[in-house]
Amino acid sequence: MKLGLQIPYFTWPGGPPDVARKLGEIVRSAEAAGYDSIWVMDHHFQIPMVGPAEMDMLEAYTTLGFIAGLTSRVGLGTMITGVTYRHPGILIKEVTTLDVLSGGRAWLGVGAAWFEREHLGLGVPFPPLKERFERLEEALQIANQMWSDDNNGPYEGKHYRLAETINVPQALQKPRPRIMIGGGGEKKTLRLVAKYADACNIPGMDPGAVQHKLDILRQHCEREGRNYDDIEKTVITVMNVGRDGSQAGELVEQLGLLREAGAQAALGALIGVENITPIEAMGKHVIPQAARL
Repeated sequence: MKLGLQIPYFTWPGGPPDVARKLGEIVRSAEAAGYDSIWVMDHHFQIPMVGPAEMDMLEAYTTLGFIAGLTSRVGLGTMITGVTYRHPGILIKEVTTLDVLSGGRAWLGVGAAWFEREHLGLGVPFPPLKERFERLEEALQIANQMWSDDNNGPYEGKHYRLAETINVPQALQKPRPRIMIGGGGEKKTLRLVAKYADACNIPGMDPGAVQHKLDILRQHCEREGRNYDDIEKTVITVMNVGRDGSQAGELVEQLGLLREAGAQAALGALIGVENITPIEAMGKHVIPQAARL
């Protein structure tokens, strides 16, 4: 099982003047510890599950560019970009740029969006759920067109109309950067995973719930004529190894249950990440054991 580090907050001792140094220390330590990937949330206000909206939040793709310059191996992506935040053509250009400048390490993490408060707060349209899913599917189609060999053409959808999908330079990854769709919706989200994505990202630590969602994904793959094994199954969670690694055994056991349920990668926040020692404990006591699951 592969592990990815999600960084969901930037409110650390020292405040904004020290955030670049601290973030650099975190991502370098994570890569050295053996993490497979590093992820940031694509939000503009802090989300309720983490803290008050007024907590520090950095713009995602600027932050990933910064991280790319400090690392050399880990995959880089958002968990998860709401399709409403950026026009799809601009979003694909941003992910392509990240892929080129990182040496081919970018993911497109995308979903239908849900946090209405930041939309209203910053004046971003927040259409009804049905329309957001329609826009998500069109964005995935635009991504595949812009990352194809025949990318300089028009795109005509219900919500998006692009006269020219020029994308130069092209992404370094072939055939394109990997696409991960976030969410566990059984009717729409997992169907889109089966049709378009290289990976799913399912929330939660309940192995039974994860296995159920993956069973639904398998059914969608059968209907779409997609090989289920071609899709990487990831879960998003919170990990607590303890400051000195004292909870490593319990964490490995939890990861083992998720692996038995079908998860191939666990991507999540690490409690106390800003203290660095939990990252080092992950590298010593968890990541090697997880690789053998």
